[in-house]
Amino acid sequence: MTTFARPTLRRRTAFALAGVLALTALPSLAAYPDQPVKLIVGFPPGGGGDLYGRLIAGALSKTLGQNVIVDNRTGAGGNIAADLVAKSKPDGYTLLLAMSGNLAVAPAIKPQSIPYKVPDDFAPIGMILEAPHGLFVANNSPFKTARELLDATKTRKLSFASTGTGAAAHIGMEMVKMAAGVDMLHVPYRGSGPAITDMMGGQVDSFFATASPLVNQVRQGQLRLLAITGNARNPAIPDVPTFKELGVNVPVTQWYGLVAPAGTPEPVIKHLADHLSRALASAEVRDAIRRDAATERDLPTQGFRKFIQEDIERYKGAVTPALLKEISQ
Repeated sequence: MTTFARPTLRRRTAFALAGVLALTALPSLAAYPDQPVKLIVGFPPGGGGDLYGRLIAGALSKTLGQNVIVDNRTGAGGNIAADLVAKSKPDGYTLLLAMSGNLAVAPAIKPQSIPYKVPDDFAPIGMILEAPHGLFVANNSPFKTARELLDATKTRKLSFASTGTGAAAHIGMEMVKMAAGVDMLHVPYRGSGPAITDMMGGQVDSFFATASPLVNQVRQGQLRLLAITGNARNPAIPDVPTFKELGVNVPVTQWYGLVAPAGTPEPVIKHLADHLSRALASAEVRDAIRRDAATERDLPTQGFRKFIQEDIERYKGAVTPALLKEISQ
């Protein structure tokens, strides 16, 4: 009996030690978050992405029991913010307000020029919302519909403005051009303000941008929104058709979500994903998102990862040698 007792004792001791270690580890996980959480936003204060970041930060602060503090790190179309989070400690205390620009467009169009990898360097927490891109004209424009504008490109050279070469909206309009079989001159601007001013002054014919920040200007009669991307009309702007209705299928949208650095413990990711789902189910957050033609999307963890990977492939489909040459200039 003595021969068999020692291994049994060793096994019991090992199991007991493992149990003690597991119990010792529980308080630290149960305490998360025991300090403020930082949400890195790649936009300046007051911009559309910043407003959504602050909306979610406020909602999470209420339920997590800790402040979620927005930290604006602007530059390179949100890529600086993404790189900062990718290289942060994976402990759940540094998160990124991810968007289509830095986690889909940049990896699809210029993967060699960004210092992080998608999705490898990130742990997806969940999607927040989608907002359609839209084709805008000035209210005094002769074009009353998107079909009129697209048909006019067959007889004369028209132009479209964007807020930057290689940005999500720019690539979205390149997809419109490709799907519709038309050619238009791209005129990049540093922000929507100058682009809209020039469009209203007749220097450019149209403006392609994320629709939500400009919906109020449409409602006030300053701009006309001809068509939006996505698969269905938006309830906030029901009279605006989709490009898909016109036979121009452009599924890409502007989206936002939350990600953490790769390696963040799975229980922490799940905890954050659960609280994000609660935030998106609240009337306050839902109404704020829907007010300007965006749509909340409760797509947690692996579902969000799959969406990001699929969106990268969608943007890769827009890459042409001419577009790559324009972006590299």
